[in-house]
Amino acid sequence: MSSTLVKTGSKKNISSVAFYTLGCKLNFSESSYISKSLQENNYKIVDFNDYADAYVINTCSVTENADKKFKYFVKQAQKINPEAFIAAIGCYAQLKPKELLSVNGVDLVLGASDKFNLLDYLKNIDNDLSKNVHSCNINEVNFFKESYSLNHRTRAFLKVQDGCDYKCSFCTIPLARGKSRSNTVSNVIDNVYEIVSRNIKEIVLTGINLGDFGKTEKNKIKNSFFDLIKELDKLSLDVRFRISSIEPNLLSDEIIEFVSTSKKFVHHFHIPLQSGSDSILKLMRRRYDSKLYKSRIEKINQLMPDASIGADVIVGFPGENDDLFLESMDFIDNLNISYLHVFSYSERDNTHAIKLPKTVELNIRSKRSKLLRILSSRKKSTFYNKFLGTTHDVLFESEEKNGFIEGFSPNYLRFRKKWDSKLAGMIVKSRFNKIDSEGYAT
Repeated sequence: MSSTLVKTGSKKNISSVAFYTLGCKLNFSESSYISKSLQENNYKIVDFNDYADAYVINTCSVTENADKKFKYFVKQAQKINPEAFIAAIGCYAQLKPKELLSVNGVDLVLGASDKFNLLDYLKNIDNDLSKNVHSCNINEVNFFKESYSLNHRTRAFLKVQDGCDYKCSFCTIPLARGKSRSNTVSNVIDNVYEIVSRNIKEIVLTGINLGDFGKTEKNKIKNSFFDLIKELDKLSLDVRFRISSIEPNLLSDEIIEFVSTSKKFVHHFHIPLQSGSDSILKLMRRRYDSKLYKSRIEKINQLMPDASIGADVIVGFPGENDDLFLESMDFIDNLNISYLHVFSYSERDNTHAIKLPKTVELNIRSKRSKLLRILSSRKKSTFYNKFLGTTHDVLFESEEKNGFIEGFSPNYLRFRKKWDSKLAGMIVKSRFNKIDSEGYAT
């Protein structure tokens, strides 16, 4: 269900708005799009830690922790301005609108079909909106809204695809975002030109199921993700492209081969694994097995030995006993990858997995998560050590962090230097001399 809910007695006189975004890069790109529309209509956009008339929280509901974070940021907004108008948008707002509206201080909840219309609600805040309560089926949310977000004016996250047609047993994303649909290749290129005109040096292509790019709003396929990256590679622009998370079954050999010879696409892949046990992958209803996953990693290793490869892993999925966990951990240990994003399995309403037997106790999930995080640290250290003494084109960000400036190499080594404003937003050849105490390349 997609819901728009509003409490009676809404606050008035809104001129300043603050945003806080939870979850994925796609959420960040959409928050940027929405805040830009407000700014163009004379609303002042301020930092979430500053006083604002209205606070907008773009929610995520992938894990229970994301749900808890929403309530935390509602309280933070109330501390700053007890009379603030608070709106919730995003995936959690789509899945559980009534639950969010029941949170003390929340005035407005916009589901998937209405989050891009936030401006209209703020403009009409003086009206009696209590009657404006409606819902629609998520299957009716079949439009595509292009958007991109700027990360301190150095990198942009460009949304090219939305929604998902997969039925993974643990995931609520199809319920929150609807069917897979994409922008057109020509519109993406227009977005790229607009972004580069702002002196952006790197664009990260993002989507809910990025490799599924090409499906139109009517679920017809016009172009593939491979078609898209080939066209972007032809552009005579001073910009580099990074591919965000892409499913292993959609990361074809031709895509890997193309990136290996491209001058614009960097050698960095993030490929969700979720488990190294084929038994658990079947229970998760994933569309690949460990053999296919391993073949993708080996192909990248062969063609791009310098490539950074990240993986998502879920621990404590129902049915994951000690033997299956060790099988998964051993599989990951033997993969030549660079880092892990580790998640403890979180029960989500309206998913198939919540009905599965043999649930794993929370303390065991926590222990397994710690073991994989230790493995991730070891793999990251091994990857970084390969490049000691080498030089990289590092794109430095524009934010000062505790007296330092940070940036990424094309293959995702994170560099840190003493703050120098002249480096902000610039690609600078940087020698990797050592790894500092916090794991940065310096």
